[in-house]
Amino acid sequence: MRILLVYPQYPDTFWSFKHALRFISKKASNPPLGLLTVAALLPREWEQRLADLNVRPLGDNDLLWADYVLISAMTVQRASARQIIDRCRNLGVKTVAGGPLFTTCPEEFPDVNHLVLDEAEVTLGMFLADLQAGSPKPVYTSKIRADITQTPPPRWDLVDCSKYASLSLQYSRGCPFNCDFCNITMLYGHQPRTKELGQVLAELDAIYALGWRGSVFMVDDNFIGNKQKLKQEILPALIDWMARRRHPFNFYTQVSINLADDEVLMELMVRAGFDTVFVGIETPNEASLAECSKVQNKQRDLVAAVKKIQHQGLQVQGGFIVGFDSDPQSIFVNQIEFIQKSGIVTAMVGLLSALRGTGLYERLQKEKRILKEGTGNNTDGTLNFIPKMPPATLLSGYRQILATIYEPEFYYRRIREFLREYRPRPVRIRRLHLSDIEAFFGSILILGIIGKERAHYWKLLGWSLVKNPRAFPVAVQYAIYGFHFRKVLAETV
Repeated sequence: MRILLVYPQYPDTFWSFKHALRFISKKASNPPLGLLTVAALLPREWEQRLADLNVRPLGDNDLLWADYVLISAMTVQRASARQIIDRCRNLGVKTVAGGPLFTTCPEEFPDVNHLVLDEAEVTLGMFLADLQAGSPKPVYTSKIRADITQTPPPRWDLVDCSKYASLSLQYSRGCPFNCDFCNITMLYGHQPRTKELGQVLAELDAIYALGWRGSVFMVDDNFIGNKQKLKQEILPALIDWMARRRHPFNFYTQVSINLADDEVLMELMVRAGFDTVFVGIETPNEASLAECSKVQNKQRDLVAAVKKIQHQGLQVQGGFIVGFDSDPQSIFVNQIEFIQKSGIVTAMVGLLSALRGTGLYERLQKEKRILKEGTGNNTDGTLNFIPKMPPATLLSGYRQILATIYEPEFYYRRIREFLREYRPRPVRIRRLHLSDIEAFFGSILILGIIGKERAHYWKLLGWSLVKNPRAFPVAVQYAIYGFHFRKVLAETV
């Protein structure tokens, strides 16, 4: 059997980092970890190829080579996924599709030959058994949660790692919280399921054996869902593993704000090599937090929590939302003030979107307020439901936030606010990579000489060298990120 694993293209989004990747000559941020894991679940004797459309184009010869084309996608990749499916149908090539996009709205894809939904460790085996028997069904689904202690390591031999800025590893699935706009609990449940320590170390060994040195994304939706196991088992072993190999990786991941309540956990994460965490802040408005059931963020000083995490040596990326029913007219100014005061440089501000499978979608559907399916792109400036606030007011205020926080004066001021709190710990001597040098000189040319923000750029670099020299590489990195953010958000603004 010949299998072509296809990963659809991302649009140019906030998280694509497309315009930042050009500084280090990379094609994409991360490889398609889900597809590489699916590849490991297929019979080893089958011939497999990977086509990541974020890295290379997909030719008709690629499709015609395959007996089956396997497609996995997230909601934001919907348009590209449709194009791939249409091409396969026109060429007479059979398709198998799974992943979050297809699991949440399978009825949108009648032209897919076989939909293998939910978690592949459960449903892919059903499809393979029926395929062997000569009677594969159109749809496979299951409410059984996968035992990820049995999940095989991803097939890294199928990917050209040099095309990516970071590699990936999944430690856990599921989240203990229940934010009503998020579909993670629908996809993976409330109870965090974790891999065993041996699995994690084996995957790290495999990445290390590739010759990879640099960034590794722990893709968990909430890495700290099981704090005790992290503190007692995983992180101590990871600290030892990293020390014995002279700290080859730096890790980043996604966490909830209650990380700030656990100094031991933060210290262990930093010692293990974590340097960045994404946190869903959403809103400084208490009523809106209550509305969306963001209980972990309620009744706390969110700015103080962010600064505490930064002070421990972790960069905080933040997600923010406007468009809640409880948002006051002042929410736009309040969001700007919060973002600037917190020093969250990478601040993704999106319009509230009602995604299939969420409590928010169900509520708005009952209220007959759904207009269309969500795009999955948090920052494209589109509404898929009728808000309580007048739409023109909401859209105008949203654009005001973006136009302000990514305007060079405000953006560079926020970098300095962050660097005042940030205390990178000298747990290791960071190796200088060729990409670091390439990025630095590229930033000098594009930002320091050609760019309109050149005065802010040079002021930041000089300030960083004097005030926080150990964070100088981070200052350069954020200057480059700003270039990307302004490019992406210009159309929305």
